[in-house]
Amino acid sequence: MEKYHQLVQFVQGLENDFHKFYEKGQAAAGTRVRKGLSDLRKLCQDVRKDIQDVKASRKADKGS
Repeated sequence: MEKYHQLVQFVQGLENDFHKFYEKGQAAAGTRVRKGLSDLRKLCQDVRKDIQDVKASRKADKGS
């Protein structure tokens, strides 16, 4: 569940810049949002890899 909380906190951290970009028209906030989304993509890939590792480990434990 720790990975889930990391994802939620990360997305919530982007909220202010989303607001600044879409509501206030601040271009720099858009740049920060784009970078944040790129970092989010990397975090999601790490979570996906972790899930695969856990699944493989569980499957190996059942087979033993």
